[in-house]
Amino acid sequence: MAKGSTQRNIVMFPFMAQGHLIPFLALARQIEQRKGYTITIVNTPLNIRKLGSLLPPGTNIRLAEIPFCGTDYDLPPDAESTNLLPHIHIIRLFEASENLQSPFKSLLMEITEHDGCAPVCIISDMFLGWTVEVAKELGIYHSVFIAGAGYSMALYFSISLNMSLWQTEDEEFSLPDFPEVHKIQQSRVANDLKFINGADYWFSFRMRQFSLCLCSDAILLNTIEGLGQTGVKYFSRKMGGKPVWTIGPASSSMIKGDHIHKQGGIKTNELPFHSNSCYSEWLNLHPPASVLYVSFGSQNSISLSQMKELAMGLEASGKAFIWVAKPPTGFSVTEEFRAEWLPDGFEERIREKNQGMLIHKWAPQQEILSHKSTGAFLSHCGWNSVLESLCQGLPIIGWPLAAEQLFNSQMLEKDIGVCLEVGRGNSPEIVKHDCIANVIKTVMEKTEKGEEMRRKACEIRENMEDAIREGEGFKGSSVKAIDEFISTAISTRKSCPSVEIENGHNSFK
Repeated sequence: MAKGSTQRNIVMFPFMAQGHLIPFLALARQIEQRKGYTITIVNTPLNIRKLGSLLPPGTNIRLAEIPFCGTDYDLPPDAESTNLLPHIHIIRLFEASENLQSPFKSLLMEITEHDGCAPVCIISDMFLGWTVEVAKELGIYHSVFIAGAGYSMALYFSISLNMSLWQTEDEEFSLPDFPEVHKIQQSRVANDLKFINGADYWFSFRMRQFSLCLCSDAILLNTIEGLGQTGVKYFSRKMGGKPVWTIGPASSSMIKGDHIHKQGGIKTNELPFHSNSCYSEWLNLHPPASVLYVSFGSQNSISLSQMKELAMGLEASGKAFIWVAKPPTGFSVTEEFRAEWLPDGFEERIREKNQGMLIHKWAPQQEILSHKSTGAFLSHCGWNSVLESLCQGLPIIGWPLAAEQLFNSQMLEKDIGVCLEVGRGNSPEIVKHDCIANVIKTVMEKTEKGEEMRRKACEIRENMEDAIREGEGFKGSSVKAIDEFISTAISTRKSCPSVEIENGHNSFK
């Protein structure tokens, strides 16, 4: 873009994790549909390279690098995202992210000089709350995009901000700033939130970043109007009445191509999943809605003993399945998968019966979920995976493992009716294979419960389609919310500050 362009620039800065990068890119694609705007996504070099490979031709999205050296924080070489990192290294990545404040400020100054005016706004990640301080210093409108569900993330924020008040031996507790949720079971709080003291870095990091987020000018939630409204109320109250907009679903299904599938469902993106791929060929051999997809996400796994029970449960269910099987807890996430982690003869039996397919590396999740043969998703209930499932109208078998996933599973089962929970990652009890098989049959067969879940999942899919639909005089709730957000950012835009460009090492194109 030529210097002094009349295009209005929106700067986005996601945290360095796939579960954050992808929703931010999806939101950028939504904003890009509005003429007259350029979106600049900021991140570290390797993440920028990955994002660049996902952009469609002719996009108006720019990518900007800020310098990062993971080894300065005792991270492995080329470690710039949480992908394949053990927990201790993920904590170091969070620590490193707080030191990006100076290069981010320099980049904004560079963008301002390049464009002849400051950006319209900054859209930052909830783990990058320090960007609020940079925005205020430079006089730029600031917003936080929370890529999770409104209800679950409200609980996540409240628990993080009230840590000293709820750490009790009681089985239930209340949160003083979230009265809409009367009682919370200790069993719903993931271990990574529980065993913390005031000196713990992960606790203090969340406290700092979330407190700063609530000083932003606005919050954007990756959900749709009417879904988890108690979360919207919580954030509105904590923000002192400043705007909170629901602008979802922003998921991988929206990164490339049209948003809405002509046959129904959100259109899948165009990642490598060809009609002659081994996944497609295998799925084509099975009847519609007969295959269970099993995945615990890129960061989570289950214990070795639980993995064997899951394998036996899948086999005993008699249902076809695709299982993304990663090393169990206690082993390196980069370790080669071992046959000994599964029951004796398991792989041979499911191969002979054509009952199952095991994937040990990356899987084209969205494409598998969108295939006509896929009928349900056994998931860790990370919000990206939830959106990808519901965008296809698929019910969920919940097995939450960490963070806000346990709140997601509860909301999906109790409030929305599209999920049936089979296990929880914070429970010491092993879920037996017969229980797993029974839950799979309940969800996938023509039971009263299974039929109700499918009906409600299809209703949510239709609501999501409506939320992002635009044209022929119709504008969905999320489309309206994005328009209102941009309009508010422009109307409250501070005067373009006079800044002195520092000698930095940012790469801005």
